[in-house]
Amino acid sequence: MAFHLIDLDTWDRREFYEHFINEVVCSYSITVNLDITRLKGQPLYPVMIWLLTRTVNAMPEFRTSLTKDGLGIYDSMHPMYTVFNKENKNFSGIWSYFSEDYAEFLKNYEADVQKYSKSTRYAPKNGTPENSFNISMVPWLEFTSVNLNVYDDGKFLLPIFTLGKYFERDGKRLLPLAIQVHHAVCDGYHVGLFVEKLQRLIDAFCEG
Repeated sequence: MAFHLIDLDTWDRREFYEHFINEVVCSYSITVNLDITRLKGQPLYPVMIWLLTRTVNAMPEFRTSLTKDGLGIYDSMHPMYTVFNKENKNFSGIWSYFSEDYAEFLKNYEADVQKYSKSTRYAPKNGTPENSFNISMVPWLEFTSVNLNVYDDGKFLLPIFTLGKYFERDGKRLLPLAIQVHHAVCDGYHVGLFVEKLQRLIDAFCEG
C-alpha cells in the first residue's frame, strides 16, 4: 500500500477542498439505478463489490483520505463490506483483499464469508487495511434514496456505498446504488463519471 501526500501549495483543488472541509463542511448522497441485466446468473453481492472496487481504484477522487499523516491519495483500495447472520438477524463488517482477477477475489470473498458470516461480533476479522472503504447491501429494500450521517468532525473523505434490492422494469434488471461522498474531494461531476465507469464495467463483465 502506498499513500501519496497532496501538496496543497500546488494542488489545483485546494480552494474547493478548504471551503468544504473548513467553511461549509458538506457530504452528500446520490442514488442511481444501475442496469445489471447482464449480471444475471452471477453471485450479485461479490461481483458488485469487485466492480465497485475496480471503479474506486480507477478514480483518485474516491481514494482521497485525511489521515494522521495528512491529506493524500491511496494508490489502491480494498473493500470492507457487511455479511448477514441469518440465525440472529444481525450483521458483521468484514473485509477482503482485492484482486484485479475476479476469480481470485471471489475465492478470497467466499473464504471470508464462510469464516465470518456466523459471527456475532460487529468486526470479527482483524487487520482491516487503512486503504479500505465501506460497502453494504440491504437486499430487502427497493429504495429510491439513502442518506447516512457520519458524526465525526466532518473530515471522513472516503466514499460509502449502499446497494439495495434489485427490481425488473421494461425488460431490464435494475439495482439501486446509493453513493455518499465528501464535497471537499468529490463533486457531482466525479460521481457522474464514477457511475458511467461502473456501468461500463457491468456491461463488459460477461464479455471478459
